[in-house]
Amino acid sequence: MPDSSLHSPAPHTRRTAGGTTVVTLSGEMDLATTVCLRTHLDALTAAPRPDLVLDLRPVPFVDCAGLGLLCRVRSRVAARGGRLRLVTGSAAFRRLLRHAGLSGVFEVLPDPAAVRIAAPVPPQRPMVPTGQG
Repeated sequence: MPDSSLHSPAPHTRRTAGGTTVVTLSGEMDLATTVCLRTHLDALTAAPRPDLVLDLRPVPFVDCAGLGLLCRVRSRVAARGGRLRLVTGSAAFRRLLRHAGLSGVFEVLPDPAAVRIAAPVPPQRPMVPTGQG
């Protein structure tokens, strides 16, 4: 009998504030969950200049598939001129990044209070001369 967990996305919640999308992931980030989660994160990183925060505090376990997905998200965000931040207080996760040679690759914040939500930038109007003189 096939494993149905391969076809269901990892539990997550998403909210957007001021142009920043905050996704709170929960459960394990392993091969079974990252397959479907990739589709959701790809959609969030498809637009120009994505500003994405992944809250990993409820994630108890990340395997190589989970790390691969985080690297994919980072690459997609960087290619589009955006910003990715990871929120975690887990010393084990930071140790995993260090052992994988990724400790300086991600912007890692200890809690969501450290995340500054960017206000949307209003479009700039071209300078028009107001008079001659």
